[in-house]
Amino acid sequence: MAVLEVRDMSIRFGGLQALENVSIDVPEWEIVGLIGPNGAGKTTLFNCIMGLYSPNSGKVAYRDHDISLLPTHRKVALGIGRTFQNIGLVKELTVLENYLLAQHARIGYGPFSGMFGMPNTWFAERRARASAMEVLDFLGLAHLAHSRLGGLPYGTLKLIEIGSVLATDPDVILLDEPSSGMGPDEAHSFGEQLLKLRQTLNLTVLMIEHHVPLVTAVCDYVYCMNFGQILTHGKPAEVASHPEVVAAYLGGEIEVDHPKEVEDATS
Repeated sequence: MAVLEVRDMSIRFGGLQALENVSIDVPEWEIVGLIGPNGAGKTTLFNCIMGLYSPNSGKVAYRDHDISLLPTHRKVALGIGRTFQNIGLVKELTVLENYLLAQHARIGYGPFSGMFGMPNTWFAERRARASAMEVLDFLGLAHLAHSRLGGLPYGTLKLIEIGSVLATDPDVILLDEPSSGMGPDEAHSFGEQLLKLRQTLNLTVLMIEHHVPLVTAVCDYVYCMNFGQILTHGKPAEVASHPEVVAAYLGGEIEVDHPKEVEDATS
């Protein structure tokens, strides 16, 4: 069953048709990849799914319910989390403070209670802090809980950002180029971590990614976009070797990792 469905999504910015009749399915507990050259419309699709852009046509369904018109915070509260190309964290705050901030949509009390320190706020804050520390422990980042983000390595920041999304207790996470800025070894390690997260937390993932060996190693299914349209879709190895994908995306042969290598590393 598809937990997240996009149907006939189109959006135009002036004379630019950024998306045209894009449809994708993200089955429950699968990792679905979204690849394509820069400017293909991948991040625009994420922005339409999350309600940051208002498409000209099309709909988004979550667990068979039309959520197209819901604002972003309502979609987050339903269980859809999202990371960004540029790290969407507050660098002046500590890692723990960012995780507490990420949970605001599910905090469980209003501004009046928070302003006057009502008893229910104490319980909610303790629960949010415990949830944040649980995620940090799971990711092996507990030692950074009270560190400010400024000065931390980029690869660590990308993992911290994913953790901030996990702190919202999502069912579905949208990852926008999670391995950007990572070397091949870091990207491989991230792939292992992502498979563990999927298995342990029963996550469903839709991932924009340019590192094709990572996509072929961890994804169950892949869509390739070009010029705002779906060029092709299918199993990772099939899509990566598709002549039109090679021509549009890399202009040459694509190096493919065997998925079994990463699976063995996580067993």
